[in-house]
Amino acid sequence: MEEYITKAKTLIESLPYIQRFAGKTVVIKYGGSAMIDDDLKLSVIKDIVLMKLVGLKPIIVHGGGKEISYWMSKLNKQSQFIDGFRVTDEETMEIAEMILSGKVNKSLVQLMFQQGMKAVGISGKDGATIKVNKKYINGKDIGFVGDIKTVNTELLNVLLESDFIPIVAPIGLDDNGDSYNINADDAAGAIASAMNAEKLVFLTDVEGVLLDPYDQRSLISEISVDKAEELIQDGVIAGGMIPKIKCCINSVKNNVTQVHILDGRVDHSLLLEIFTEKGIGTMMVK
Repeated sequence: MEEYITKAKTLIESLPYIQRFAGKTVVIKYGGSAMIDDDLKLSVIKDIVLMKLVGLKPIIVHGGGKEISYWMSKLNKQSQFIDGFRVTDEETMEIAEMILSGKVNKSLVQLMFQQGMKAVGISGKDGATIKVNKKYINGKDIGFVGDIKTVNTELLNVLLESDFIPIVAPIGLDDNGDSYNINADDAAGAIASAMNAEKLVFLTDVEGVLLDPYDQRSLISEISVDKAEELIQDGVIAGGMIPKIKCCINSVKNNVTQVHILDGRVDHSLLLEIFTEKGIGTMMVK
């Protein structure tokens, strides 16, 4: 009996959050180990299905860098990176689009269907949803890598209004109609801002923002934009976390109410963060 009472208390605890977020748009950047481990993948999909069923409007934006690297190696093509960005020639772009818009995207649509949920897989090319300019890194041409210029929300709104979950692959178009690979964090942030999302959630392989990277107990549960910028300046936030945190900061400054960084390796991390009082990751607010 005690076990059932505990479950009931958990449900009651989530009630005010369900009431608060019902009808609100939540953009989920899906990446890291949660995309590779089959059990974690199913856990994430179930979390998103539950979010949808209690009235939230989830949009998934996914990465797939490890899959691209795997298939490039299968095709005897070497992956090259400059400052974390994949150098993308015409052949690499073709491979990336096949993996992102095809294999990865449609596998997520399939998982949603298996959980009884309607989903539509698109890329930023569909409906000219994401328009880009060519990205240069310190003046270097890295090929077909896009810097987001605009997000057209028309198709996303049509899908949400028709009760579908949009699943977006980070591929965009330039003014000439050429395809470009886009950093998935940037795509998620730009879509969340354009949609005036209540929440943007990054599923990662880190616990969140740590004051001491070697001590999980130093996790910062809630952080302001000013404090995050201060921690970058002081070197507390460093390395690969800097572009992710800057993406969070930019999103909060541009219409997104809250941004969360979660450890996607934790079962049901989405539900624990959004529907419980304490949460498990880092939430950034203005």
